[in-house]
Amino acid sequence: MQICGVDDAGRGSMLGPLVIAGISLDKKNLRKLNALGVKDSKKLSPKKREELFKDIIKIVDGYYISKISPKSIDANVRKHCLNGLEAKHMAKVVLKLNPDTSYVDSCDVNPKRFGKEISTLSENHKIKSYHHADSRFVVVSAASILAKVTRDKEIEKLRKNYDLGSGYPSDSKTVRFVNKFYKKNHFMPNFVRKSWKPVQKILEKS
Repeated sequence: MQICGVDDAGRGSMLGPLVIAGISLDKKNLRKLNALGVKDSKKLSPKKREELFKDIIKIVDGYYISKISPKSIDANVRKHCLNGLEAKHMAKVVLKLNPDTSYVDSCDVNPKRFGKEISTLSENHKIKSYHHADSRFVVVSAASILAKVTRDKEIEKLRKNYDLGSGYPSDSKTVRFVNKFYKKNHFMPNFVRKSWKPVQKILEKS
C-alpha cells in the first residue's frame, strides 16, 4: 500500500518559484518518518529541515519536486487560476509517484473540490485533500520539508546577487528591494511575480 504526501512552499511570496513536492512510501513505513521527528516544516528550524531532507529521501520509495516559475504563476493569476495551476502540478507529482492513496494540502477553500480536480488531472488517482494536511499527516509533513528546503535554496541562489530579504510581502526588505530595483532599472526582474498586489502597486505608482 503506497501512500503519497504532497505539499507546496512559497505560494504567498512576491518572488521566486512556487515549489510542489511529493513523497511516497509503504504505509507500514510511516512510523519511520515519525521516528525521525518529521513534522510540518514551519515548526522546524532551517538547519533541522535540511538534516531531515537528507534522511527523508533515504527512507522513501520515491519523491518528486516540481518548480513553478514566476512567469507561469503570473499567467495563471491573471486568469484567476492559481489553484488550478497548483492542482495541475500536484497531479504531475501524483502521476510520477503512482501511489495507491495521496494526501494533499489544499490551497482551495473547498478541499473536496481541490481533491477532485487533482484526481481528474491524475487519471483518477485516489486523493484525500485537507486543510492543514502538513500538520495532520506525517507523509504531508515530509513533503512540506522537501518543498521548503528546495524553495529556500532557490532564494539563496538569488541572494548571492541581490539583497532581497525573505521574498514575502510582509518583509519590508523585500518590498524595498523590488521598489528600488524598478526605480533604477525601469523593469522588474524575471524572478519577481508581477501579478502580486504589492508589485502591481509599485508598477502603478511609477
